[in-house]
Amino acid sequence: MSQTTDSHPSELDLTPSSRNALRKHLRQLRRALSAREQEQASASLALNLLKNPDLHRARHIAVYLPNDGEIDPHPYMAMARSKGVHFYLPVLHPIHPGRLVFSPYYDGIVLTANRFGILEPAFSKGLRRPAWALDAVMFPLVGFDAHGGRLGMGGGFYDRTFAFTRLRPRLAPKLIGLAHHCQQVNKLPIEPWDVPLHSVVTDEQVYRVK
Repeated sequence: MSQTTDSHPSELDLTPSSRNALRKHLRQLRRALSAREQEQASASLALNLLKNPDLHRARHIAVYLPNDGEIDPHPYMAMARSKGVHFYLPVLHPIHPGRLVFSPYYDGIVLTANRFGILEPAFSKGLRRPAWALDAVMFPLVGFDAHGGRLGMGGGFYDRTFAFTRLRPRLAPKLIGLAHHCQQVNKLPIEPWDVPLHSVVTDEQVYRVK
């Protein structure tokens, strides 16, 4: 890694309070980016995603709608759709709390805000795609390091949904974290419940982890 973030608590032994402080700090960094900087970062991210070997054969990919300054995957999606790639959005599972299902994402789809204020398609058993049937999943990150340590929003939705990948790694989709380069830190602890990423992609680089 070529750049680190210095003004945050120690990443080697994060307490819940220091983890929250670090999360707040990194969210402020990405929200401080101008619209032009966000646009440039998303364009650079798209080129780096195209170079990522974890996506070369992927045809069914879960993405996210950017929120709170998150880096935007849409420029990549516009390029990948021309190659026959299908995209899916996470939907809060109505029966199993804390888990996600994935619904097709296409132009003109109706989206409604969930209880967190995040837009998602309506839940449909007929249209959903199981997590194990995805080729790749793009995780929105709050922070990351070079060793696969990652910091999310703290809800644990992705970890619970993809916990099966520990038992069936050959059937697992490629798990790819996305972030602005400014969200990089020196070291984050890898918790026992953290599902390992295969790679992290930013506007500056592709970091192969697994």
